[in-house]
Amino acid sequence: MQTWSSVAVPRIPGTSRPLRLHDTATGRLRPTAPGRLARMYVCGITPYDATHLGHAATYLAFDLVYRQWLDAGHEVHYVQNVTDIDEPLLERAERDQDDWVVLGMRETALFREDMEALRVLPPREFIGAVESIPEIVEVIAKLLANGAAYRVDDPDHPDIYFDRAATGRFGYESNYDAETMAALFPERGGDPDRPGKRDPLDALLWRAARPGEPSWESELGPGRPGWHIECSAIAVNRLGLGFDVQGGGSDLAFPHHEFSAAHAEALAGEHPFARHYVHAGMIGLDGAKMSKSKGNLVFVSRLRADGVEADAIRLALFAGHYRSDRAWTGELLGAAQARLARWREAAFLSAGPDAEGTVSRLRDHLADDLNTPKALAAVDAWAGEALRGRGTDTAAPTLVREAVDSLLGITLQAS
Repeated sequence: MQTWSSVAVPRIPGTSRPLRLHDTATGRLRPTAPGRLARMYVCGITPYDATHLGHAATYLAFDLVYRQWLDAGHEVHYVQNVTDIDEPLLERAERDQDDWVVLGMRETALFREDMEALRVLPPREFIGAVESIPEIVEVIAKLLANGAAYRVDDPDHPDIYFDRAATGRFGYESNYDAETMAALFPERGGDPDRPGKRDPLDALLWRAARPGEPSWESELGPGRPGWHIECSAIAVNRLGLGFDVQGGGSDLAFPHHEFSAAHAEALAGEHPFARHYVHAGMIGLDGAKMSKSKGNLVFVSRLRADGVEADAIRLALFAGHYRSDRAWTGELLGAAQARLARWREAAFLSAGPDAEGTVSRLRDHLADDLNTPKALAAVDAWAGEALRGRGTDTAAPTLVREAVDSLLGITLQAS
């Protein structure tokens, strides 16, 4: 699957900082410690609707991770999937009398346009579930062979499920108790009442063919993959086990990331799937989480069509911490647009206060679990001093422009 175009990331002087991120599995802030090659997998979209600001906030957070690693001199191997076959896509296509393949391709193309407009650094590999079916089938066959998976006793629909007890570690990634898991599982795509399962929380690996549904021939019999197994197969086959960061929205911690990890660990007999499990908070509108099911979405493409600059969208979303659930409002966007105007005015003065300390603070805050509110405040302070006519360093405005571009992905081009 085609990814989107990248942008140049300026190299800035000074010393980078080791990046620390909150790890959901341990509940602690821990340093990422990649080798020369930093490896990251971020769960992608199910393309049945346009990119909304909840999506944007998640991918912008991991764009910052990418940028901090680049600043530290790492090469980055970033992989992202697209769930281009799953129940929500098929249901939307049926509702709208659309072809599910065309719908998926159309919305994936719009997602790429939105990411490129937002200057999100693209993954090295952008992989669809459909194109990955041969490797998914191979993984499921191995899980069947080693006893981690089983077929339900149903002659009409012999679906294959993962035995959640297979690793002996299930639940370590999300740290949810049994009651919470039981409540969330059906809300997030699970089927606890499916007859023949060993445990209500066992997850679907392979859905046997049903009339009127797309299916693929395989050694497992005709059918299509479940949701979680695609990320296990795509990640392990490209990054190996124990890669640096597994990322996504906080609503993916369970069941999606929990099962992605369990599938891969049961396959390899090794632990952990990823060294960090990192989750971004939800974006809300009118007091509710922004989601397709609620219909309360603010689309990136609509904001772009209305003339809102991508840099202002980035600044608005960076005004809150990436792990926080937070609201999108017109006031938030207005404040971001005003902030962007101030920064641009200051960054094109002929001189300003020395900027080395500002860049140092910018690095410090971003390395501290992507603390964007403090990072923005550091640039605000420099811009305020510059606009008051303080400082005679003629190199400072250029350094600030390049640092903001490199580390925050925000361009301070001349108005």
